[in-house]
Amino acid sequence: MTDSLGPRLKVGVVVPSTNTSAQPELDAMRPDGVTNHTGRMLIDDDPMVDEPGFDRVMRGIRSSTHPAIRSVACCDPGCVIIGVSPESYWEGTETQGRVLASMREAAGGRPVTMSPDAIKAALSAHDVRRIAVITPYLPVGDDSVSRFFTDSGYDLLSVQGLGMPSPAKISHVSETGLRDAVKEIDSADVEAIVQVGTNVAMSRLAAAAEFWLGKPVLSNNTVLYWHALRQNGIGDRIRGFGSLLAEH
Repeated sequence: MTDSLGPRLKVGVVVPSTNTSAQPELDAMRPDGVTNHTGRMLIDDDPMVDEPGFDRVMRGIRSSTHPAIRSVACCDPGCVIIGVSPESYWEGTETQGRVLASMREAAGGRPVTMSPDAIKAALSAHDVRRIAVITPYLPVGDDSVSRFFTDSGYDLLSVQGLGMPSPAKISHVSETGLRDAVKEIDSADVEAIVQVGTNVAMSRLAAAAEFWLGKPVLSNNTVLYWHALRQNGIGDRIRGFGSLLAEH
């Protein structure tokens, strides 16, 4: 017997307790026969305006990620999405394999999707290397994201931080603000625009921006869900969220 609502795939999703964007965005992308099951990393809404503040947020995420993964593993999902960006970039490319392995262990050996691997797969699907990146952070967070993409071999042409002062405030970024950020960092040399930060609600705006610009605009939440679906045998073409889910 299979799960009555999720006979094709059950997706575990782990997000910080301050995140109000990832769950509704991923649910909106859900194909028939796939269900999402969200666990939360219990963190405080600490300021991220300087490195000590950012470090406090990171410590909260690190201490609560494995318990949150284990909480969703109890429903026996087919895979787990780690819906948090800073942990994925903060320690650099050389630690990604170790971090991913620890997440898989906490998930009982289930496949795990994290932002760096999902974004690399999406950029490969579009066959692009010259990128511009939007982050929700102040410079203390932007620097780590920039270093990750540069160390991964991408030609990073521009970074636009939205300057949000705390994890919960990231969800307050408006579509108007995102539109302006896209326009600010775009240029003829940019092959794709990448948005990081799973509490930024950009999935629909990114799809619209692709139409204006004629190039890929990759929302973090869309990329995570696309990669999880494709890596676990779900090939449905889902429209309304950009070319990645609709064409790849």
